[in-house]
Amino acid sequence: MSDPIEAAIFETIAKANPKGVDGKSVEPAEVAKVLQPEQWQRMLPKVRATALGLMRQGKLTITKKGKVVDPNDFKGVTRLRLPTEAETAAALAALPPKANDEFED
Repeated sequence: MSDPIEAAIFETIAKANPKGVDGKSVEPAEVAKVLQPEQWQRMLPKVRATALGLMRQGKLTITKKGKVVDPNDFKGVTRLRLPTEAETAAALAALPPKANDEFED
């Protein structure tokens, strides 16, 4: 994982939920504060954008008032947590199919 924002997201969740079993969530602002404590507000849009990308890959879940948001239509106060197996499967199923690099005759 080379992206420092991704790393900060997963590290912050791991600190909040060390056993990874109870579905604890964190606010995107908590992650931004880890990355830039003095000017965390500037990092917040980047944290949210990275979280959205991770959600679309099935690696993260974004919730609002405890319910999973639609990644294409949400705004407001959200929280980040690790996805359940069902949420990961649904996210991966929604991805467009990968083009095959090799052509078969």
